[in-house]
Amino acid sequence: MNTKMLATALRLALCVGACSMLGACLSSSPTWDKTFGSAVTQITVMQTLNPNASDNDNPVSGVDGPAAQSAQANYDKSFKTPTPPANMFTIGVSAGSASN
Repeated sequence: MNTKMLATALRLALCVGACSMLGACLSSSPTWDKTFGSAVTQITVMQTLNPNASDNDNPVSGVDGPAAQSAQANYDKSFKTPTPPANMFTIGVSAGSASN
């Protein structure tokens, strides 16, 4: 009976020790939670060429009204009626011509 109690006490001590050691590994989560999303925000700011671009009231030079309107219409049309996908089996195959 004494050896059974000793084995149980040893198992209990090992479990308590293992749990306390694993509990020490969980201390980094508040640090990660505090800075969550800051990397994405920093990269977005770094990729913005001119953060004050919306304050510029000067018109864009080089594109007149009809050309811009036509480009916008073609852009919209490309989503309404997209080009059909090419058949994979006919790529690089031509009808060719047979000459006698």
